[in-house]
Amino acid sequence: MPSYICTTCGVGYAETDAPRETCLICADDRQYVNAKGQSWTTLEELEARHTNEWRELEPGLFGLGSTPQIAIGERALVITRPDGGVMWDCTPLVTDAAIAAINAKGGVKAIAISHPHFYATMVDWSRALGGAPVWLHEDNRDWVMRPDACIRFWDGDSKEIAPGITLVRTGGHFPGSTVLHWAEGAGGKGALLTGDSIMVVPDTRWVSFMYSFPNLIPLNARTVEQIVKSVRAYPFDRIYAGWWDRVLDHDAKAAVKRSAERYIAAIR
Repeated sequence: MPSYICTTCGVGYAETDAPRETCLICADDRQYVNAKGQSWTTLEELEARHTNEWRELEPGLFGLGSTPQIAIGERALVITRPDGGVMWDCTPLVTDAAIAAINAKGGVKAIAISHPHFYATMVDWSRALGGAPVWLHEDNRDWVMRPDACIRFWDGDSKEIAPGITLVRTGGHFPGSTVLHWAEGAGGKGALLTGDSIMVVPDTRWVSFMYSFPNLIPLNARTVEQIVKSVRAYPFDRIYAGWWDRVLDHDAKAAVKRSAERYIAAIR
């Protein structure tokens, strides 16, 4: 039986003979059901029409996307190390070429994902990468549409999954929304990999925070303040959000602070 993948959000579901009527991820207020109606695809169909794109973003960090764009168009990030790195977030397409590129850089010891909109084909990625554990925050457990033994739930506010690589729960967008702190990133100044928990906006000097980006539903001031507080203890000079062009390349910690102040002033 195939794992059916929603064409709007790109999230894969548990194997069934036929797809369900509605994607539960898209039916939630934080996402949207396509105006053309619910439709589904499979990994095999995606492999026939798309390729993975592999780019070096800085020493030790690569991006992995899909061409042409699939679903909401997010790209994954891979922190590479000779003894096994970490894959952050997920893109729906899994190809032999992408697996070979990751393995040539040392493979991965773990996969971690920021929030449910990026769960995509996480089970397929884990299996293709030798059964790497997939770390998800416990507070997002109900949004896992394809349970599997590879999934590891963590709780609390932070978890180090490799030396110098720490998951930090920010909350906000989802209760278990998470960012990854990479201590070696940005030339040793530290980098945050944020999905859309802390979103770099088109003016890449700034970030923003939302309950729903596509439906333009804001967060309240207290929640935004908590997001800023959650990353305060970590040094970082750069932010990589969930899309190719969403990178804040310097002075990122100060940008988060001033962006939160601007946001809170606007909603008040």
